[in-house]
Amino acid sequence: MHHYPLRPVPLPAATEAAYDSWLDSLDQELSRPDCDRYELCRRVLTEIYYPDMVGREPSELPPGVRMALLQMDPRNVTLEPEYYHEIDTERYARVKPLIWLWEMFDKSPLGENVHLGIRFRRILARRIFRKCGRNFKAFHFVKLSFGYNLEVGDNVVVHRHVLLDDRGGIVIEDGASISDFANVYSHSHDIVDPKEVTTPTTVLGKGVRITYHATILAGVHVAEDSMVGAMAMATRDTKPHHVHVGIPAIPVKEKPKQERRPGPPDPLAD
Repeated sequence: MHHYPLRPVPLPAATEAAYDSWLDSLDQELSRPDCDRYELCRRVLTEIYYPDMVGREPSELPPGVRMALLQMDPRNVTLEPEYYHEIDTERYARVKPLIWLWEMFDKSPLGENVHLGIRFRRILARRIFRKCGRNFKAFHFVKLSFGYNLEVGDNVVVHRHVLLDDRGGIVIEDGASISDFANVYSHSHDIVDPKEVTTPTTVLGKGVRITYHATILAGVHVAEDSMVGAMAMATRDTKPHHVHVGIPAIPVKEKPKQERRPGPPDPLAD
């Protein structure tokens, strides 16, 4: 088996400078106490999707174009979590424009760019999550619910097409990794009346690995350094330092006690 840490990928100097300038300006604007997040979202998305329409008078445009431009402004959009009864409307109002900006960025031509996307989402995550640690990495098409019920430690990685349903709260501790197409839930419905909803907090402990297409159900504590295998469903708490597989996931072996090899600096770190 080979040791394959991430390698640096160079960009043209002028390109990297352009990215840095754009991200810095976004970060600085969001840091201003008087920042209108809704207007910022509308402006940035319009520039990305419809640059020729920036500054145009909507009444002069065809109806279909006006409909498309309305989607650039999160004030004109409803998202599923807004229909949940227990939503904190004041807290969600602050994060909604950033969640919409995140989702629409991912669907744009910019979204697949790893160098740009990791840094862009990191800027937003620090203002959406209840807590966001150092070196957070989210790849494209990560889906959030409320967003404000997420607590994320240092060096956490969330890969493509992951659902983080933080309706009841999700805690992801230092060094945890969630692989592509995994689902982490923090709410469940009564078997008889689906309108009866429970919202326990779900915890992914330090160094946890949730692998491809795995599902973590609401209220589960995935214990430190444990692994949930591909396609597995964790319905109850896991054992520390063990690999869990199957539906429901059960421990099948203890992980070997060995030190990880040190690698070069992470090229996607802060």
